[in-house]
Amino acid sequence: MIKKLKASEYIRFILLGLILAALPMLAEFGIVKSSYITIIGGTLIYAIAALGLNILLGFSGLISLGTAGFMGLASYISAYLTIDMELPFEVAMILAVLIPTLLGVLVGLVSLKIEGMYLAIATLCVSEILRKTFEEFGDFTNGFSGKQARFPELFGVIKLDRATTYYLIVLVLIILMLLTYNLINGQLGRALNAMRGSEAAAQAMGINLLKYRLVAFALATMFASIAGVLYVHFIRYSYPSIWSLKLSLDFLAMIVIGGLRSIYGTLLGAFIVFAVPDLFLKQIPYFDQL
Repeated sequence: MIKKLKASEYIRFILLGLILAALPMLAEFGIVKSSYITIIGGTLIYAIAALGLNILLGFSGLISLGTAGFMGLASYISAYLTIDMELPFEVAMILAVLIPTLLGVLVGLVSLKIEGMYLAIATLCVSEILRKTFEEFGDFTNGFSGKQARFPELFGVIKLDRATTYYLIVLVLIILMLLTYNLINGQLGRALNAMRGSEAAAQAMGINLLKYRLVAFALATMFASIAGVLYVHFIRYSYPSIWSLKLSLDFLAMIVIGGLRSIYGTLLGAFIVFAVPDLFLKQIPYFDQL
């Protein structure tokens, strides 16, 4: 019975991926505007980052306002490695995910001493330090002018364009949604839920708080880093002003609107926060002037 439920859930994720992947074909036939590919692609990237934050906040009860900073750090690392050092995209992506994730683990250590509002402030400080670094460390980030990147080149032979990079984003999103589903329905999910309900009770049941706090922060940072890499290679620019507190608050709004601990809700929240204003509200003259 459990296997059947999991199989049906997997099928739903795959069908969702196929629906999302249909957008470039609709644009090719003129059914939707080609600019929608960039808007929806960016929304899916933001959904990936918000999914990691949902694991952290929704399941472990730990809050972070540093998502934008980690996402920006990964974007700059990947752009620097692929453009300045001319490393393969795959190598750049691994390093761009690994380095911020290690930093996220260090933030997880801090969470053992502080929590709640104080943890949110601490993570915000980390994010703001990173944003200031993006502005001042011009040799690495090109300062306020922003860092340029290219569409990904897979295995050194497959050069992607906007549409094929969009397919890559959809593929990564579905894989991470499947991964999240498996994690939260396994031992990790049960441990995080117990920790969220009562840390004292969780410890009494033998749950290692240090271990699972670090895992939660590592997953949240990893998802944000993957989103950052995809962003800089899809939008092809990264500016310090993008990775601000507003973006971190937008991620928080996404999971609150879509529903804490909801995988599909995170995607829905991303569309409401990021896609709806560009796809619908800006078509109304009043909102277009704001």
